[in-house]
Amino acid sequence: MKATTSNRTKKQARKHRVTILLNDSEMRVLTRHCEKYMIRNRAKFVREALMRNILKQMDKDAPTLFD
Repeated sequence: MKATTSNRTKKQARKHRVTILLNDSEMRVLTRHCEKYMIRNRAKFVREALMRNILKQMDKDAPTLFD
């Protein structure tokens, strides 16, 4: 019997494309950062940074017990 991965650890296929445009200075900063920290996969880096920012904001906006 094969061991199967749970839904939680299984990678989900990415099927939604999001395109962004950067100005020259933003692109320069991104390129320098990726070179400095040896980031080879810029798409993954931008995706993770975006999701981290969104989740942080959602956590901040969530109601608390004493609101």
